[in-house]
Amino acid sequence: MKHVFIIGSRGLPAKYGGFETFVQQLVSHQKSKNIQYHVACLSDTSHQEHSTYLGADCFTINPPKLGPARVIAYDMMAISYALRLVKDQQMQSPIFYILGNTIGGFIAPFAKKIKDVGGVLFVNPDGLEWKRAKWPKPVQAYLKHAEKAMAKQANLIIADNEGIEDYIQSAYPETKTTFIAYGTDLSQMSLTSQSEKVRQAFDNWSIREKDYYLIIGRFVPENNYATAIKEFMKSSTQRDLVIVANHEGSAYFQKLKEETGFERDSRIKFIGTVYDQDLLKYLRQECRAYIHGHEVGGTNPSLLEALAQTNENLVLGVDFNRKVAQNGARYWTKESGNLAQLINQIDGQEEAVELGQIAKEHMRDAYTWEKIVEEYEELFLNES
Repeated sequence: MKHVFIIGSRGLPAKYGGFETFVQQLVSHQKSKNIQYHVACLSDTSHQEHSTYLGADCFTINPPKLGPARVIAYDMMAISYALRLVKDQQMQSPIFYILGNTIGGFIAPFAKKIKDVGGVLFVNPDGLEWKRAKWPKPVQAYLKHAEKAMAKQANLIIADNEGIEDYIQSAYPETKTTFIAYGTDLSQMSLTSQSEKVRQAFDNWSIREKDYYLIIGRFVPENNYATAIKEFMKSSTQRDLVIVANHEGSAYFQKLKEETGFERDSRIKFIGTVYDQDLLKYLRQECRAYIHGHEVGGTNPSLLEALAQTNENLVLGVDFNRKVAQNGARYWTKESGNLAQLINQIDGQEEAVELGQIAKEHMRDAYTWEKIVEEYEELFLNES
């Protein structure tokens, strides 16, 4: 039996995005009976308690309330407890798969202990976390240091974006890397234009099918909301810009308002968060085009979802995004006027359905969870 400890997500069942969704898909699509997953789960109420979820052994960790540093304590405590389980149960050749670089500044002694029990350390670095504008300079410096330390200590870096793998190979040439993509949901939605849920929502938001552009994503500066809104306001389209984001109560929302003056443009519509996955699919399918401005991540789930469900995607042309969307999207840069021109160009044209077909086929070929989980199981089982 191959024992794989997954550390760094909030745990199971998934209630958030990103890493939590990945872990959920990894265990729910498991094929091999020769792998036992052990998943650390962040808790405010219990500590070192076990439960089984979709065959995975889930154990809770309740780290002290240390503000932003709590996530580091969480990882450290989870690894320590996992090492104890390995020794107590005499597990052979365990794999420790750490999601994210946050613990990097403290990883060296843990890496030695993992090696001492015959284990290996795998790391998914996520994106370039140290570049995120939300972090103050000292935190960015720590995260860059953490990335370097993880690259040095890991037996293998698993990148979920080819652009991230290229970066790691360039920045840390001694580090062993591999690429396994992140997956997306390709199932059909159940809603139609006549569904009561759809009509109620669209009436509430005052929008109509194919009469809006769409942005969905975390409400942070590095997703380039300011650029997208300014460029949209420059465009001559009569359509709306619908923004699905957790903007309410955000200081960034006020800053964005001051920077762009979007409240004076009736086309700009912030509709808050939408948790209904079928309704989100319908929103993507029925927009005139999706605008993706993420800049520092690896493979953004929101981009995969848009490529799987929207015909025309207007994507910021950074390397990470191009590696994912390839020839299934139109690209823009942050240069002034670039996105506005692209919107004006397509706004009077028929929707490019063939572009959507290219994107959807690419998602079916390369980004299904079945394919990705198969690649992970092969990697885990071949690790001696």
